[in-house]
Amino acid sequence: MKREKNLSMTEVLKKLPSPLFSSVDAAKLVPDDNMFLFRAARKGYIRRIANRVYWNVIFSKEPPKVEQVACFARRPSYISCEWAMNLHGVLLQAPFVCTAITLHPGVGKRNRIFYSSFTIEYSKIAERLWLPGEIMDRGGAAVAAPEKALLDAVYLRHKVPFAEELEAENLNMKKLKELSFLYPKKVQSVLAGSLLKTRITK
Repeated sequence: MKREKNLSMTEVLKKLPSPLFSSVDAAKLVPDDNMFLFRAARKGYIRRIANRVYWNVIFSKEPPKVEQVACFARRPSYISCEWAMNLHGVLLQAPFVCTAITLHPGVGKRNRIFYSSFTIEYSKIAERLWLPGEIMDRGGAAVAAPEKALLDAVYLRHKVPFAEELEAENLNMKKLKELSFLYPKKVQSVLAGSLLKTRITK
């Protein structure tokens, strides 16, 4: 983006990405991004979502989805665990916490993002478990495939979440078993001892 002089506030906002943009994006267009962002927010044209992350309200057809916010606010990251399992129909119970997996060191409660009525929480994973082939684009956000989402959940929670409520028919059991060998043995042990035991070992 090229910085241009004498642009109105709405003209600047029209040039910024939608629905989400960063303060770095704004700094490329205006001489004082802090003042610009303050004034635009006061007018209700934008909304601060997280540190240096803003929703371009005036030029957005609809609010950004939770998944979009999570992946934009901390890069690289992807949606996984219970939230992704729910998106794939593996878990019917809708969670209130969206777990995003990242390689970024800033994780944990201090780095949560509260958006709409949901909480976005980041968890770090070993780089060898990133598995790009098991991460797909879904509505402008990176989301783990259902099998990887379950494995990530077991890896982080040390248990199969809501084991009694899983819609196992929406999982590829052969793929789940093969991917589990890439994870620590404790993940394989938890799966083997879960309610999925008979299906996974077929």
